[in-house]
Amino acid sequence: MGKLLVIGCGGVASVAIQKCAANYEVFDEIMIASRTVSKCDALKKKLEDEKKTKAKISTARVDADNTEELIKLISSFKPEVVLNLALPYQDLTIMDACLRAGVNYVDTANYEAENTSDPEWRSVYEKRCREEGFTAYFDYSWQWAYQDKFKDAGLTALLGSGFDPGVTSVFSAYALKHYFDEIHYIDILDCNGGDHGYPFATNFNPEINLREVSANGSYWEDGHWVETKPMEIKREYDFDGVGKKDMYLLHHEEIESLAKNIPGVKRIRFFMTFGQSYLTHMKCLENVGMLGTEPVMYEGREIVPIQFLKALLPDPASLGPRTVGKTNIGCIFTGVKDGKEKSIYIYNICDHQECYKEVGSQAISYTTGVPAMIGAMLVMNGEWRKPGVYNLEELDPDPFMDALNKWGLPWVVDENPTLVE
Repeated sequence: MGKLLVIGCGGVASVAIQKCAANYEVFDEIMIASRTVSKCDALKKKLEDEKKTKAKISTARVDADNTEELIKLISSFKPEVVLNLALPYQDLTIMDACLRAGVNYVDTANYEAENTSDPEWRSVYEKRCREEGFTAYFDYSWQWAYQDKFKDAGLTALLGSGFDPGVTSVFSAYALKHYFDEIHYIDILDCNGGDHGYPFATNFNPEINLREVSANGSYWEDGHWVETKPMEIKREYDFDGVGKKDMYLLHHEEIESLAKNIPGVKRIRFFMTFGQSYLTHMKCLENVGMLGTEPVMYEGREIVPIQFLKALLPDPASLGPRTVGKTNIGCIFTGVKDGKEKSIYIYNICDHQECYKEVGSQAISYTTGVPAMIGAMLVMNGEWRKPGVYNLEELDPDPFMDALNKWGLPWVVDENPTLVE
């Protein structure tokens, strides 16, 4: 048993905290900290009123942009693990605080700069664009740079313990360990077959989601990045439990880590499904400048268009009661075993309404929140305690795969899958 500090109290954090609270054998004390402490208090009350936890739960207010505030909170509570479920903008301040306070670190998404005009960040970013060949605002270099600091401190930093990245990374390690001598091709497919009834909404933080979807796509092939225009590459796929859906190639962070950590891989692509209504709305918003990340003057004050849009859109955490349908997320692998080529497809199907009945959330938050708990659990109980900075595919996949089945995300292996062109 040990103490866990969770930073953040949005949709994903709510799921992860509820799952941690149910896992009393590992987490006997949980502190929930956020800039909006009223959210933390409400979740604490819900868990205690419904008698869903034996763990001692406390709450605190913290500004995750402020390293000194974080250090003070961590030093006071003295957790064994900090689970970062705040925004990707805050990864580095929380990692700095964990290092200085001597605590292990887990997150679900890699670092992204909030101010993409900052000259210091911009110079590093532009150098990376030239040398690596992809222009996404998020990449792992900032966090991988902490490797020696965490190793020397004897602390573990676990990066990307969500679903994609996260479970998709574990699927890759599991496939390599149990089904292949070498994996040559990986296609990651993220299908959300849910319907929330709104003309337009995003299933997680609108600012992060819309930035990701409207950016250039890219994939890894033959040792280098190939960049594409936004939504340039489209495929149709028939998903088990969902049906036929249009999916589009995006840049996604686990491509970067898998290209580094899966030996012999020749190509890695990431596809996500979108309906035509979503794409039409997004294109219209982009055309009128509402996806802009640079401040503009409005009636004498600066506003960031995409942040203003976020305030207008439905809160993703509110979508649970009205979302019906299923998700299907997984990886198709092609490689060789005993000299013969083979393909398998490992995936999970998750039902939006079943998630809502269990934790009051739609499946997008559920599929990220459950793996966040599992990653924190494996660091807490020592199975994944290893000094340094690691992506999930670098660690033994078996305990994580077992935990997925136990905690609500059962997976399937299809040994005769339909491949993506």
